[in-house]
This record gives sequence, structure tokens and C-alpha cells, in this order.
Amino acid sequence: MLNRRSALLLLSATALAPVAAMAKTAREIMWEDLIPPGVPYSEIIGEGEMDMLNDTWNPIYDANGIKLNAALDGLYIKMPGFIIPFDVAADGVRDFMLVPYVGACIHTPPPPANQLVVVHSDTPWPGDELWDPVWVTGTISTQLQSTDLGQTGYAIRAEAMEVYEW
Repeated sequence: MLNRRSALLLLSATALAPVAAMAKTAREIMWEDLIPPGVPYSEIIGEGEMDMLNDTWNPIYDANGIKLNAALDGLYIKMPGFIIPFDVAADGVRDFMLVPYVGACIHTPPPPANQLVVVHSDTPWPGDELWDPVWVTGTISTQLQSTDLGQTGYAIRAEAMEVYEW
């Protein structure tokens, strides 16, 4: 038979158990997950045009380039990518664009909006590690917005970052 003290201990233990079980586990996603189901990757970029004067190719994005995967909105995720900083401070980078490949948006036209992610992190990423691929973990939201580097389709509030190793 339970006495009052044992009953209180049992009750408090069962009340704390769900909190421990609810620890966040990030869903690992990749760049293709940012494209809505049913939209082939080959259809997010149109043919484009060559700028002969500047020797560059300018992509023409069709409506599929700004279609976002609404199922990701509000999810706690972990995804890899490369950092294109908006600003670099003495302590590192807090605000940046996460891109699928090295040099995206710098030497080439930017990828379509559904392949660009704006990231804000309260903890700065070291400025001397900007060329390393990273894992970003946090809550993702779907939102089209314009930046100096291109139109983006997603934003992540980063809770953790680490070097991506394969």
C-alpha cells in the first residue's frame, strides 16, 4: 500500500517523464526536401539566357522556383549547406544565407528562392571557418523574402551549428 510520501514521489516522477521524452530531435533534411513534392528539380530553373557582354549565364526561374514545401513550416530540422555571410563581425557570423553549394550567389547567379535559406544564430559561427560546410539545426519557416544576394524561400532560427563531415 502506498503512503502519502510514496504517492507524491510516484506522481512527481511520472509528471517529469514526459518532459524528458519530449527532448527535441531534429528531422534531417536535404536540399531536395525544400522543393514541394511533385515538383521535379529540373523544373525549378528555366532555360536562362547568356549575357555575352559580361560572359555570364542568367537563369530564368519559372513559378516552380518560388514554390515552397509548406509541410516544413515550423519543423525542427537539421540541414547541411554553405555559409554566405551578410556581415562578418569580430566574433564571427550570426546572419547569413545557407546555400547548397560553394560560391552560390557570389560568382554565379543565385539559385532559385526554394534553394536559399536565411539563417540567424544567436551564437556566432567563427569567421575563419566560413568555407567549411556546416550542419544547421533549428526551426525552419517558409517565407519568401528579398536580400541583397537573392530572393529566399526559407528562414531558420539556428539553435546549433557544427562542421558537416561526410
